[in-house]
Amino acid sequence: MHKLRYYVLPIALAACSTSIQAGEIGDAVDYRQGIMNVLRYNVKSMGDMVKGKTEFDAAAFARHSRDLAAASSLDLLAGFPEDSLNDESDARDTIWLDWETFQEKHKAFQEESVKLAEAAAKGNKEGMKQQFGSAAKTCKGCHDDFKD
Repeated sequence: MHKLRYYVLPIALAACSTSIQAGEIGDAVDYRQGIMNVLRYNVKSMGDMVKGKTEFDAAAFARHSRDLAAASSLDLLAGFPEDSLNDESDARDTIWLDWETFQEKHKAFQEESVKLAEAAAKGNKEGMKQQFGSAAKTCKGCHDDFKD
């Protein structure tokens, strides 16, 4: 009976360690998906204005652009730890296989989002629309390569 304890304890500790890691990975996935939801909400709101689906409201557009820039400054990459590819995510394994490109594309999105907030602060509707197109292009470029 005492010999059994020597085997059970390490197995139990390993199981706890695995569940903690799985929990941390699940939290990371939740974190990145939360950020993506904020990004999507703001991009969609501005996109609807640009496309004429909703009335263009410069103040609302500026607010959404500020929120987009703020959300893009969060450490989204922390939400993509190794081994966080799972069935609940649309992330492709190419993220981890080409991490450097993923980082570059995220940085480009951050930069374009800041430029969008700056353009919106000026209040020029055409400038807002043009910079929105540039920012949206960085979103699409990343999704084309790294999202199912």
